[in-house]
Amino acid sequence: MIIAIVIIIAIIILVIAAYNSLVQARNKVKNSWSQIDVQLQRRFDLIPNLVETVKGYMKHEEETLTKVTELRTSWAKAKTINEKSNLDNQLSDALKTIMAVSENYPDLKANQGFMQLQQELKETENKISYSRQFYNDSVTIYNTKIESIPTNIVASLFGFKVEELYKAESEEAKQNVKVNFSE
Repeated sequence: MIIAIVIIIAIIILVIAAYNSLVQARNKVKNSWSQIDVQLQRRFDLIPNLVETVKGYMKHEEETLTKVTELRTSWAKAKTINEKSNLDNQLSDALKTIMAVSENYPDLKANQGFMQLQQELKETENKISYSRQFYNDSVTIYNTKIESIPTNIVASLFGFKVEELYKAESEEAKQNVKVNFSE
């Protein structure tokens, strides 16, 4: 009888430990997504200033500026990680276009406000990149716990679900960057 009670207590302790481990991992995933979200919001907050600074110089680039504004609005309405990830990738492409086009405007490149915004966006992009990596690390740890014995049993009992990794959606984002110093 005592052995049965000890075994039951041991099983209960293992289930509690596995459950708490899964909760910690899930919360780390949520926190790491929140960090991406914070950095993306920072980037989106910088965009109106960038657009206003660039507008005067880039009248014929109105389509790119409009797209950036539309993406910013769409991102605010997005609900899922996949939606936000997709919009983030599209926005990154649009911002690259703005920075590339700015090369054609020496006055814009020399504009102090533009240079400061460009630096802030660069720092934010680095933070976003780090946050994406941290998110994927957290998701990998969490998903491994969900799929590993014995925590997979507890995960299925309590409804823990596998999370998706943050991925580059566009084929362009997966391509090597081409650098040409001959121009």
